[in-house]
Amino acid sequence: MLTGQQTWTFDKRPVIRATATVVGPYEGNGPLAQDFDIIHEDSMLGQKSWEQAERLLLEEAAKLAIENAKLTKEHVQFFVGGDLMNQIISATFSARTLGIPYIGVFGACSTSMESLALAAMIVNSGGASHVLAGTCSHNSSVEKQFRYPTEYGAQKPPTAQFTVTGAGAAIVAAEGSGPRVASATIGRILDLGIKDPNNMGAAMAPAAVDTIQAHLKDTGKQPGDFDLIVTGDLAQVGHDIAGELLREHRVPIEDTTFHDCGLMIYDRDRQSVWAGGSGCACSAVVTYGHIMKKLRAGEWKRVLVVATGALLSPLTYQQGESIPCIAHAVCLESEVN
Repeated sequence: MLTGQQTWTFDKRPVIRATATVVGPYEGNGPLAQDFDIIHEDSMLGQKSWEQAERLLLEEAAKLAIENAKLTKEHVQFFVGGDLMNQIISATFSARTLGIPYIGVFGACSTSMESLALAAMIVNSGGASHVLAGTCSHNSSVEKQFRYPTEYGAQKPPTAQFTVTGAGAAIVAAEGSGPRVASATIGRILDLGIKDPNNMGAAMAPAAVDTIQAHLKDTGKQPGDFDLIVTGDLAQVGHDIAGELLREHRVPIEDTTFHDCGLMIYDRDRQSVWAGGSGCACSAVVTYGHIMKKLRAGEWKRVLVVATGALLSPLTYQQGESIPCIAHAVCLESEVN
């Protein structure tokens, strides 16, 4: 299944049998609202803490994905998931509730495609017939951990991003109908020395470009072979940098639609999100909601989702470390492709 240096090509074409997306009120007021399964009006979800609310988002998405696949949790052999919080507590505590054998992963905001790639690998190799992949984030819990608590009211620079409150989950299966996971490219860590946690787009853009180039090289495809190449959460600053870098490397990105989930999920003209969206749920809910809807309808035949992640922690930031970044890409194809 290894193609080139970094890419897995899935010969059995695992199917995404079902997905589910759950979001908060801000996301439900954005341009993709019609593509989400559950929109909560209260970002606390009736819980005592933001962390508990975040956990519940993932539990709801996971349970709904299983239900949408017309399965029970006993049919699902493994749950591959993670999140942004210390020791991936949101996914871990969700796994405690679900009771499904659990593989915890951390890729920061790249976790959506990291978990999907690993789920597809497990299914394609015969290691399971059904694997749940999922991730989540919450604006307030992430802000508290990585920047400033929401109630502090700190002023943000234009390069800052707005963490998505939501969760996305998918059931990857050996058989069934639905879009297929065709291939996945595992990214390398790149670090260009950026230290500002309020400028994540600039930090992550080189990793996204590196993974896109690796995928194209390994598979022999060109940007024009895709209906859409979408990055995870570079937002406006990082998206502009990525486009410039791709052109510098003579990648004909203009031959396809090149977009970013952090720009798709919010309306920056009427929502205060600075450069755009970010967080583990950013690429998860856009992919498992909007993109899957287009693939199921046959409007898009092939999409490359390149989820990006900044692998910093409060500890490394306090010690003056720069931000190592990574991007994982998954190629999704319509069932009729």
